Amino acid sequence: MSSAETAREERARGGERLLTFAILAALLAALLPVVRVVEPGWWLVAAPALSAMVLAAGYAARLYRLPAVAVTLIEVAVWVVFMTLVFLRDTALLWVIPTLDTFRAVPLLVEAAMEEITIGAAPLEPTLSLAFVVVGSMGLLTIIVDHVVVTARMPLLASVGIVAVSLIPAIAAPSEVDVIGFVFLAVTILFLLRSETRSREKPMEREAERTAGVPATALGIGAIAIVVAVVATPVLPQPGARAGSGLGPGPGIDATLQLGDDLRRPRETEVLRVRTDAPSVPYLRATTLSRFDGGLWEPDRSQTVSLQSERAFGVVDSDDDIRIGEYTAKVDVVNLDSRWAPVPYPAVGITGLGGGVWGAVPYNHTVATSGGSTQGQSYEVVYNVPRPSLERVRAAVSVGSQVRDETTQLPEDIPPIIGELAVQVTADATTDYDRLTALQRWFRGTDFRYSLEAPVEDDFDGSGAEAVARFLDVREGYCIHFASAFALMARTLHMPSRIVVGYLPGTPTTDTVDGQPVFSVSSSQLHAWPEVFFDGIGWIPFEPTSGLGVPTTFSSELTLPGQTAENDSTTPQSNPTPTPRGDQAQIDLEEQRQSASDGSARDALDPLPILGVVAAVLVLLALPFLIRELRRRQQDAAARSGDAAAAWQSVQEAAIDAGIPVPASETPRAFAGRLVAEHGVAASEMNTVLLAIERASYSRAGARSYWMGDAAADAAASVRVSLLASVPPSRRILALIAPRSLVIRPGSVYAGTAPVRAR
Repeated sequence: MSSAETAREERARGGERLLTFAILAALLAALLPVVRVVEPGWWLVAAPALSAMVLAAGYAARLYRLPAVAVTLIEVAVWVVFMTLVFLRDTALLWVIPTLDTFRAVPLLVEAAMEEITIGAAPLEPTLSLAFVVVGSMGLLTIIVDHVVVTARMPLLASVGIVAVSLIPAIAAPSEVDVIGFVFLAVTILFLLRSETRSREKPMEREAERTAGVPATALGIGAIAIVVAVVATPVLPQPGARAGSGLGPGPGIDATLQLGDDLRRPRETEVLRVRTDAPSVPYLRATTLSRFDGGLWEPDRSQTVSLQSERAFGVVDSDDDIRIGEYTAKVDVVNLDSRWAPVPYPAVGITGLGGGVWGAVPYNHTVATSGGSTQGQSYEVVYNVPRPSLERVRAAVSVGSQVRDETTQLPEDIPPIIGELAVQVTADATTDYDRLTALQRWFRGTDFRYSLEAPVEDDFDGSGAEAVARFLDVREGYCIHFASAFALMARTLHMPSRIVVGYLPGTPTTDTVDGQPVFSVSSSQLHAWPEVFFDGIGWIPFEPTSGLGVPTTFSSELTLPGQTAENDSTTPQSNPTPTPRGDQAQIDLEEQRQSASDGSARDALDPLPILGVVAAVLVLLALPFLIRELRRRQQDAAARSGDAAAAWQSVQEAAIDAGIPVPASETPRAFAGRLVAEHGVAASEMNTVLLAIERASYSRAGARSYWMGDAAADAAASVRVSLLASVPPSRRILALIAPRSLVIRPGSVYAGTAPVRAR
């Protein structure tokens, strides 16, 4: 092999190595957003390691000039060995050879991961099943991208796929725009495209012309990406986020309350719209949680009954002597993917649900499905609200033979502070109801503060009952901590209790349907509150969370004569409805609608969003001119340093912008002669640029002639001015604000024809 062939071979290998590294960098940039939905763990090391091993195997196989199919099979073999060794070695021969048990375990891991993703709240705990899916997917993506880029030579298609993969976490857990991550991804994509171009073999004599302007193109694309990310994206509508748990971002309602986790609400988005004929807006419950094992609260696992059955919702637990208010609520799901349909309590009938087999749970009057979703549903709920008097509630005992044992069970290792404080706070109360209202007042007092930040400080994120004890010491937390502490303290006082997960009453909108104001429920209004069972009355909800809702109260019998369920007072002191209300629930609905209308009018006068959109549009319109000017300056600088190809290409692109054909079949001398004869370009200046490119192409001096760089650059600038002056004003303006040379390259099929002129 000659020295020239050896050098060419070494350059080819260098290009392949650079391309392999560029693919790995782009894949890592696409992997980083996953950290937003899965907590960092050992998977964050395993995934890049698998990608690196797959790419290294592909590179080594290509050194031996193996067929593309063989290269891909080798990469798949590396993927199988790695996944088996790391995740399934207990089922494999010699830890790396898959068996039938190995293949049986794969769908189980995938199914478990999908379940965690569906009901979980981001960031998810990096379990074995989740790590298997993330790492395995990263390896498969690596194989696909390597084949598309290196074998099929379609780097742009691969780049689109990488960008699409990087957007999946943003859809799963919407958040503010990550400008740094976006720019890093853009840079790695540009690096990939550039590396693929350099890895191709090109004739040496075309090198100067081929590479002239490539850095400017890359820089221009990068400028577009950065400007759009920094300027345009924040003022444009954000992608709709799915409602998370409210206790942490996620695709649905995560009703498994892990008290020690760092739980957070997702970016606020509308999930429901509700209207009712009741005097106040109800809470909407999704499910109840009674079993507490010391570490987490688990949703009640009750058998559902078909909605067509007469006993679907059972009966209301209250005695016949207690007044009942019957109301109807209409719920429209805007953006909520959940197996539970939020309903008022206690629901006694529901219509309108479809898309799966829906059933009711008589035990807690909730509605759920095993195979459907609430997404896109619109349904109507009838609910009967017990309205006992204050005297009746005080006379009732918080016990009942029909409640489940799990509503009174306490962990064996429950911290003593929970029971001690319960006894201390309720020492002066004489009835069960008074004890509970004393707890409610205590939690809502000045000693406690609602906070989404405090739980992550000072080792607060313990587990289960320990987190409750820590909360009672720190006295800062969010609804989970308030509700759990209240429920456990009630159990230490021998009262059946459970936790409800659902939504606070929404905020009023300006819309009305059939005379009923429409309320908007957002993802941030997902809430947890406790309930305690009273014999003869049923489950009574309380609101211990400081700063949220209104505490539960009942009216005395002295205020009840002459009242009906339709004209109950809506003040907190006299409202006999035991259902806890949100921040707006005790205000008259008409007042809520009027205040919302006033607020909307104020919002409509805010000019900042409109100005932001206008500014973004202006920036986008100016981008082509800015990129073309940046490219021209780079070409001018390169020409002055002796790069004649840059000066010549700047003339060609100016001709394309002016609508002058630049066919590939035309020699430089013929092209120059046509510009002089037909477009009024000065012959002396055109000849200077022509002489520079001919000497660079054919002389022994090579592609650069520094001694004539300034002359060629100045001549090229004069030619560009002459070309623009030779065309009509309309074409001149288009050449400035929408230069064709950004998308049409000299010598391409589109450059060989003039643009169609408007008649």
